[in-house]
Amino acid sequence: MRVACVGGGPGGLFFATLFKRDRPESEVVVFERNRPDDTFGFGVVFSDATLGAIDAADPVLSEALEKHGRHWDEIEVRVHGARERVGGMGMAAVVRRTLLTLLQERARAEGVTMRFQHEIGDPAELDGFDLVVVCDGANSRFRTMFADDFGPSAEVASAKFVWFGTTYMFDGLTFVHQDGPHGVFAAHAYPISDSLSTFIVETDAESWAAAGLDAFDPATPPGASDETTKAYLEKLFHDQIDGHPLVGNNSRWANFATRRARSWRRGTWVLLGDAAHTAHFSVGSGTKMAMEDAVALVAALGESPQDVPAALDLYERRRRPQVEKIQNSARPSLSWWEHFGRYVRAFDDPVQFAFHFLTRSIPRAKLALRDPEYTGKVDGWWRERHGAAPLDTPFQAGPFRLPSRRVTATATALVGEDGAEIPMDGSWIDAPAAEPDLPRALGQVRDAARAGAPLVGVRGGTPLTRVLVAEEARLAHGLPAAIIGPYDDDPAATLLLSGRADLVGRAE
Repeated sequence: MRVACVGGGPGGLFFATLFKRDRPESEVVVFERNRPDDTFGFGVVFSDATLGAIDAADPVLSEALEKHGRHWDEIEVRVHGARERVGGMGMAAVVRRTLLTLLQERARAEGVTMRFQHEIGDPAELDGFDLVVVCDGANSRFRTMFADDFGPSAEVASAKFVWFGTTYMFDGLTFVHQDGPHGVFAAHAYPISDSLSTFIVETDAESWAAAGLDAFDPATPPGASDETTKAYLEKLFHDQIDGHPLVGNNSRWANFATRRARSWRRGTWVLLGDAAHTAHFSVGSGTKMAMEDAVALVAALGESPQDVPAALDLYERRRRPQVEKIQNSARPSLSWWEHFGRYVRAFDDPVQFAFHFLTRSIPRAKLALRDPEYTGKVDGWWRERHGAAPLDTPFQAGPFRLPSRRVTATATALVGEDGAEIPMDGSWIDAPAAEPDLPRALGQVRDAARAGAPLVGVRGGTPLTRVLVAEEARLAHGLPAAIIGPYDDDPAATLLLSGRADLVGRAE
């Protein structure tokens, strides 16, 4: 069997190695347009809990993290001059170039042919191969070239991000929120070696433009970094990185795109890794997902060795639900980053801000298992201010008073546990089923505020759209918000502790 991998990133190299190991008689060729030691970006980060399938196939990643990487257990959130830390996270990172070198060595040892500085210009060049694995990244040429077959789509986030490194050594995964003269900027930072940390910065389009960072010509050939941005961010984050410089490597602003494909297969061609799917880097590791794709594809080919199309269908059928689960869990986190400037300004207490940030993607119950001392601190913070546990805290809006934060929603009122009611004339907001339809609901919130409503009730939609509508009420208009949905005690308490809602209820 002759197999071609178009792209020499971690996913393509890992697949090539595993497949050649399983079928040593096969010819496996990796085509990579760059040189062996070329790499854009800095480090790759992984959760300890997510390496099982990769380790079972080959321990190369764990070996790279153990011998060359950095490991940590805590996440730190820096905001308003304070630092909040939560443990039990178990993560590690390694320099991307180091990982690529080790994967190249593994592939070479198995007999994989690697052709660097070789870009496939004409698909006909691959006609002699029995299987073509398209793993040429998020901007895949072949996914675009055969769009009718693959059906690619992309949801482009409004936030801007840029990828740097820094010689300042962070202890572990650290989120730095910095309010500057032009708006709020935030960094995702983590150590990747003994001398370098990754430093990814995000901001909203308005702050980015106000800071004059929109002048870099995106047509500049790959490799050059945006030096104006580098200088601006070094000054803005000066105290957070103790005056250390930022390090550029093809560092330029972009908007993150969540990519999907209607089909991952075209005959005996198949998409793998970022060419097939992406998930926001605040939750999903593209490298991990690509390497897991590789494991799944090799397994499917092993189960259907004589029928490549059937094997590719099996691969997609098994792997797609796992990928979509990650993409769906990443969406609330991506949305948080699109609005984070609002949250930095709205939550002036670092304890609540950090909890709000962490629970965008990690439920409170899971946080409690990882670091019960931290969640105890958050619970204590609420009790100190309100004198009771979240769900047992009384609530008042104008002349209306309820004994606790749990309510039952009827068509006309919110009913407290003691039978007291808050009438809801014109105050119900139906959250949309999809985010593009949010403007209508947000307009209704504005109208309710202008009409003098004592609060709004948000129902329907999805957990994310309900929260976004409630946050619009609370943070943009100063209106209390009740969120109605199938919430047990823990998620209900999380909504209150995080400042996403004032009341939580179920429909009658």
